[in-house]
Amino acid sequence: MKTICQVCIHNCALAPGQTGLCGARKNEGGEIICDNYGLITSIALDPIEKKPLQDFHPGSMILSVGSYGCNLRCPFCQNHEISMADKGVLETEYISPRQLADTALTWKEQKRAGNIGVAYTYNEPLVGWEYVRDTARLVREYGMINVLVTNGTASQKVLEELLPWIDAMNIDLKGFREEYYRKLGGDLETVKAFITRAAESCHVELTTLIVPGENDSPEEMEAQAKWISGLNPAIPLHITRFFPRYRMKDREATDVDQLYCLARIAERYLERVYVGNV
Repeated sequence: MKTICQVCIHNCALAPGQTGLCGARKNEGGEIICDNYGLITSIALDPIEKKPLQDFHPGSMILSVGSYGCNLRCPFCQNHEISMADKGVLETEYISPRQLADTALTWKEQKRAGNIGVAYTYNEPLVGWEYVRDTARLVREYGMINVLVTNGTASQKVLEELLPWIDAMNIDLKGFREEYYRKLGGDLETVKAFITRAAESCHVELTTLIVPGENDSPEEMEAQAKWISGLNPAIPLHITRFFPRYRMKDREATDVDQLYCLARIAERYLERVYVGNV
């Protein structure tokens, strides 16, 4: 008998032993479990600006961790080696929530490291949201912060489970057309609802990767900036440059002048617009 996973829009109906589209959630004995729980593929101490968070504890370092799995299929993914890979071909290390929180605290106490908390990033952390929740609670107990870097393609129930423990998010807003989101395997309205609720409870910054010929029209950027402004004109927007990678190696990198043109459009409505990867 199949069980439906309710973490995201795909609502994968999984038979016992079957793994969902994200590659990280599995039907085990009739229950949907987080199959990537604690299985870490990447860990590093990063500048917080790399998340990117420009207006949240600038100049700080944060312990950044990722597992595997993602519920979108972006053909330009820069971390496709872990986000799109099968579990069996990846090198992982099990790190319990307590071990990760203890590591974060140790790196906080080392003055050269100066760590302020944990960022859940690299792959899509919400496909393994239980690990984020369990770790974030412990990190908060240690007086440190939690940062979530996400595509925002998750249910409101998952978001509500995490919001008490998350201090800041960077959310990918891939574009502002439903047609474009469908090409990526997502849903624009779900992401808009996610952003709207998150912005009520924690610091939120948004990132849009500008892909030539896909989401680079002035009209789309104006509509997007207007919508963000309606939530809060102080929400920072990062407009970043696309480089050929993964399944889009046939495209040219985004024209830098075009990026700045789109940024000027966004600045008509938003107080904080940043251009990245130039």
